[in-house]
Amino acid sequence: MKIITIFILSIFSLFAYAQNDLLKEIDIDSTNYQYEIATFKGLKIVNFESTKLVAKKQLTFIVSHRFGTIKNGINTFFGLDDAVTRLNFVYGISDGLNIGVSRSSFQKTYETSLKYRLIRQEKDGFPFTIVGFNDLLINTALDENDVPSIKFKDRLGYAAQLLISRKVNTNLSIEFAPTFFHDNYVLIEEQDNSQFALGIGGRYKLGKRWSINADYGWHLNRSGNSPFKNPLSLGLDLETGGHVFQMHFTNAQAMNTNGFLGQATGDWTDGNIYFGFNLSRTF
Repeated sequence: MKIITIFILSIFSLFAYAQNDLLKEIDIDSTNYQYEIATFKGLKIVNFESTKLVAKKQLTFIVSHRFGTIKNGINTFFGLDDAVTRLNFVYGISDGLNIGVSRSSFQKTYETSLKYRLIRQEKDGFPFTIVGFNDLLINTALDENDVPSIKFKDRLGYAAQLLISRKVNTNLSIEFAPTFFHDNYVLIEEQDNSQFALGIGGRYKLGKRWSINADYGWHLNRSGNSPFKNPLSLGLDLETGGHVFQMHFTNAQAMNTNGFLGQATGDWTDGNIYFGFNLSRTF
């Protein structure tokens, strides 16, 4: 409980600080500021959202795949037979506000999301970019035969994140992501519906168009008898004009926040991991 209390207070403190600085920024001519750009090239690091947003009046379409575990080898063609797919549309209402809708075959999940920038990293000024992310999930795979008393509200899940990034230098960017997520229905009876996690991720440029990416989620109040694991993901980004192609390995097959933080089943130590990719196109 002490950890959770500190966690919540930290989020509110950061949010209040960001709001104050955002108001200051509004009061001053924005031409006086030089902002860091291209902290991340993809909307996601791997699984975690990055602080990048879609520009005003632009639409980005992201196709994501997570194949089945490679551990089963040729029997499932190294996971190809058990792929999970997510289709995601993100629209820039403004340069600092995005709205998204998606559908994932993992638990037949529908999702709506908001992503909004609170403050930007400045050259020789404020050292971080802070972005908020909220989503609403509907799990349509819950079956009345398995859960006879199921109601619509039981299918809902929510998540709220603060994404705090810093472009350290030309090649290195890092991000912290304190996260709260809630599922009205949980698979493990002893698991709290409200859950907390701390994400960390980063990007290191290998060349003009290539970078290596990684992220990890530390679940703070996972049930002691839970079979699920903390998500660890490693990958490569390739930028090709209007496309960003992300290839990666991860121990989480789900691609929404509640799924990869709360229900990662793979284990890197025994090769039970998933190959996947995110492919985005901006219109």
